[in-house]
Amino acid sequence: MRELLKHYIDGQWVESEGGRRYEVINPATEEACAAITLGSEADVDKAVAAAKRAFETYSQTTIEERAALLTRIIAEYKKRIPDFAAVISEEMGSPISFAGTAQTGAGISYLLGSLEALDGFHWEEPIAGVNARIVYEPVGVVAAITPWNWPLNQICAKIAPCILAGNTVILKPSEECPSNAAIFAEVLDAAGVPPGVFNLVQGDGLGVGVALTKHVDVDMVSFTGSTRAGIQIAKNAADTVKRVHQELGGKSPNLVLEDADFAANLPATLSGVIANTGQSCIAPTRLLVPAARKAEAEAFVRDYFAAVKVASPTEEGGHIGPVVNKAQWTKIQSLIEKSIEEGASLLQGGPGLPDSVNRGYYIRPTVFSDVTPDMTIFHEETFGPVATITTYTDIDDAIELANRTNYGLSATVTGDPEAAKAVVGKLRAGLVAVNQWGGVKGGAFGGYKQSGNGREGGRHGLKDFMEVKTIVNA
Repeated sequence: MRELLKHYIDGQWVESEGGRRYEVINPATEEACAAITLGSEADVDKAVAAAKRAFETYSQTTIEERAALLTRIIAEYKKRIPDFAAVISEEMGSPISFAGTAQTGAGISYLLGSLEALDGFHWEEPIAGVNARIVYEPVGVVAAITPWNWPLNQICAKIAPCILAGNTVILKPSEECPSNAAIFAEVLDAAGVPPGVFNLVQGDGLGVGVALTKHVDVDMVSFTGSTRAGIQIAKNAADTVKRVHQELGGKSPNLVLEDADFAANLPATLSGVIANTGQSCIAPTRLLVPAARKAEAEAFVRDYFAAVKVASPTEEGGHIGPVVNKAQWTKIQSLIEKSIEEGASLLQGGPGLPDSVNRGYYIRPTVFSDVTPDMTIFHEETFGPVATITTYTDIDDAIELANRTNYGLSATVTGDPEAAKAVVGKLRAGLVAVNQWGGVKGGAFGGYKQSGNGREGGRHGLKDFMEVKTIVNA
């Protein structure tokens, strides 16, 4: 079992001051695979003080120096991809093939995308007609709080723009998948990040998370996680009026157009429900299909999910693994059972473990039809390999159903790209993908409504980690 009991503060690995031991459970075996120390308020104070000191000098470095630093980070990151993949697979159940490609690839995409965003970025902008200009400056000390489901993706989405903008940062990763963050700290150390610019404090939300979000010397909180937790973080931050930047929950629709070619286009969007065992905030789980094609859609989606293999994360291949922990497994099981109770038609899967396993937090790939907007599963984020089918009468009805959610992180449209052009502008979501389900390097990622505020990635993500100043000359 890995012992990762120290925090990385001010360029050194240090013992916790009053923290407590926490064991990470492998979701495939239900046995402990790593141990960390859940940090204390004293640990947070030490990390924030280090970041505040480092900001005085790091904020004055040139963009050329910071870009060179990020370039070195990218080189060191690439060396550790096998190590990243191994611990992500073990701690969150991601199949090793997926962990070594999609999981680690998502992180490097954000690192590269942030670096490429510098091309054409204007740190100063003149104001037309007056002797004045707009300048972009670092925010200060940033607390980055990241989730377990796409751990490197979210760490890199926050740390890369922090580094480039001239901020200093304290990272609190999820305690459910912490080892990749410790390796990431080693990457930054090897790349020569100055002491205090990056700090890692392991911990949980109620301990380290609360201490960071309330801390008077933290200038900005960037959080990715549930909407429930995001609301509490905003309340914690309110007393010090710090900037709060959030990417929260989602309940993404997959609007299947009336003339969609199911065989040609639907697998690409259905894959978003299955990828990462459904543990993606942008998973397009709500299929909206034309009423006239209901039976055809049911058969296609049922067969697609029936073919999904469930197996150990240690095996190579295109299967799915378990969900991250027992709490998530129990939540998904409850939602499946409630859907049956509320009258949804079970087409594939259902409650209980898949036949291929006898332990671990595995979910049977599940499909429901006859799902209506009054059912719980139409609104609640599932975070598992579960799809629902809801029918619509015409395109206006489809758009209304797609937008009938408190979330607005992403939406997917399946069908003819030309026909989709009339739809994408009417979907209330920060990301709309046609015949696919993910974003792109350099894009702006974030949500409408209760899916958060602010953006990550590319030029927009860089700006969100900076202050805007107007300078007026006589």
